[in-house]
Amino acid sequence: MKILHLTLKKKWFDMIRSGIKKEEYREIKPYWRKRLLHSKFDAIHFRNGYGRAVPSFTIELTGLYRSLGIVKWGAPEGEEVFILRLGEIITSHSSGTEHPVR
Repeated sequence: MKILHLTLKKKWFDMIRSGIKKEEYREIKPYWRKRLLHSKFDAIHFRNGYGRAVPSFTIELTGLYRSLGIVKWGAPEGEEVFILRLGEIITSHSSGTEHPVR
């Protein structure tokens, strides 16, 4: 399984983990174009922070496309972005311990 690793601010991390936010956005810039379009990812590992024992989870990546995102979910208004469509949480980690989701 190929996993994309991303770090999120707490607001977006909590919204995705709770199931409210169903997609994540990235700007259409050369960095993201190269990173997202030249590899096929199966899942995303989201972290909330940069420390060793920070909350994190791995979630299915069910699609990738370009479009306008939802502004209240963090997309820039009127600007096309890469949309990472999210599925089910595979594993959840809190303070360095892993918890499989059943």
